[in-house]
Amino acid sequence: MGRLFGTDGVRGVAGRDLTAELAMDLSVAAAHVLGDAGAFHASGGRPGSPDRPIAVVGRDPRASGEFLEAAVVAGLASSGVDVLRLGVLPTPAVAYLTTALGADMGVMISASHNPAPDNGIKFFLKGGYKLPDAVEDEIEQRLGEKWDRPVGSAVGRVRDAYGEADRYVSHVLSTVTGRLDGLSVVVDCAHGAAHIVAPEALLRAGAKVETIGARPDGLNINAGVGSTHLDKLQQVVVSRGADVGIAYDGDADRCLAVAHTGEVIDGDQIMAVLAMAMHAEGKLAGDTVVATVMSNLGFKLAMQNAGINVIETAVGDRYVLEAMKAGGHNLGGEQSGHVLMLDHATTGDGLLTSLHLLSAVVREGRSLAELASVMTRLPQVLINVKGVDRAKASVPELAAAVAEAEAELGETGRVLLRPSGTEPMIRVMVEAASAEQAERLANRLADVVREVCV
Repeated sequence: MGRLFGTDGVRGVAGRDLTAELAMDLSVAAAHVLGDAGAFHASGGRPGSPDRPIAVVGRDPRASGEFLEAAVVAGLASSGVDVLRLGVLPTPAVAYLTTALGADMGVMISASHNPAPDNGIKFFLKGGYKLPDAVEDEIEQRLGEKWDRPVGSAVGRVRDAYGEADRYVSHVLSTVTGRLDGLSVVVDCAHGAAHIVAPEALLRAGAKVETIGARPDGLNINAGVGSTHLDKLQQVVVSRGADVGIAYDGDADRCLAVAHTGEVIDGDQIMAVLAMAMHAEGKLAGDTVVATVMSNLGFKLAMQNAGINVIETAVGDRYVLEAMKAGGHNLGGEQSGHVLMLDHATTGDGLLTSLHLLSAVVREGRSLAELASVMTRLPQVLINVKGVDRAKASVPELAAAVAEAEAELGETGRVLLRPSGTEPMIRVMVEAASAEQAERLANRLADVVREVCV
C-alpha cells in the first residue's frame, strides 16, 4: 500500500476511498500521536483540564463532510480528547482557532478545490501548523493498533463552537490598516467554506460587495465557480464595472483575483504586489520571498529588478512554509494562489491575502491591473494529464522527451513535470519565449505521458 497522506492530508472519494471507518481510525491514531508529542494522556480529569487534550474540528460544506465530521469527532472523543466543533469554516480559520482557542490539535475536513464527491482530512499541530512528514508517517504506522480505551469520565466531551467564526474574521481584519471604502468587489466563494466569513469581512472593511458562488448545497462546491473556474467571475466583474474580483477555492486557503478589465491575476502576480508593498515599507523579512518551482520566470525577474531575493521550493505550500520558517521569511506562496503571510497566519489564507491585496489597491490609488503589471508573465502552458500512473513520471522514455524539449528551449524557457500528490495525474508545464512554442512542446510531452504512463 502506498503512503496514505498526500501533499495536503488524506484525500479520496468520500464513502469509497475515504470512509467513515478510516476517518475514525485516523483520528484515533492522530490523537495518540499528537497527544504523545504534547505529553498528554487520556487518563481522566474534567473536560478542558491540563491532562485532557483539546481538538478543534472544522469542515467545508460538502455533504460527505457531515458523516466524516461525525466520524472524526467520535474518534477523537473516544480517545479521551475534548472536541470543539467549529462547523463550516475555511481551513485557515481552523488553523488560527487551533491557536486562539488553546487547542492541542486541529482537524479540517475538506478536499479544497476538488469536486464534491471527494473529501479529505488534514491535521494541525498545536500552534496551527500542518504536520511534517515524519508525524504523518507515525500516524499511519499507528493505524489499527491496539489501545486502552477510556471509559466513564475519561472519554472526551464534545461541544459546538460555531460562534468562533467571528473571532477569525476580527483577526484577519486586524491585520490591515485603513479601509476599503469606495472599492467595489465581486467575491466568488466557490459555494465553499468562505461563503459567510469572506463577504462579512469585506463588508466590515468598507468594500461594496457582490457575491457569486455563495449558496452551497453540499454538492455544488467548486462546480463552475471558484479559483479554478474564473470565467463567471470575469464576466460579472466586467459587466458590473467592478474594481476587482476575488475568487477563493473550496476551503478558502487560497485566492486568485480578476482586474477590472477581466484580466486574471494569478498567485505570482499577487505575491509580486504584496512583496513590493512590504519591501517598500521595510516589512519584507530578509528582502526575500519564497516561491515554488512552478512560479513564472517573469515573477523571478521582477523580484530581481526590485532587489528582492527569491528562494525556490518543491510544489506545495507545506514546503514553502518549511523554507520560510527555516530562513525566518514572512512572505511566500504558489502560483495557484496559496499565499503565506507568517506575520499573521500559519498557513495559506485566501481571505487574509485578498484583504492585503485590496488594501494595496486602495493605498496606492491605482487599479489592480496597474499594480500587477510590475511583472510580465512569460507564456506558460500547464496540461494536467489525468487517468495515468503518476508513479511512472520518471520512466526513461519520458525523461528523454523532456531532455529533447529542454534542448530546444535552451536558456529561453523550462520544462517541469510533476505527479499530483492527490490524484492519478501528471502535470506538464512548459514555459517559453512564445505561446506557440510553449503550447507545442507541452502538447508533445502530454502525448508522451499518455503513451508511457499507463
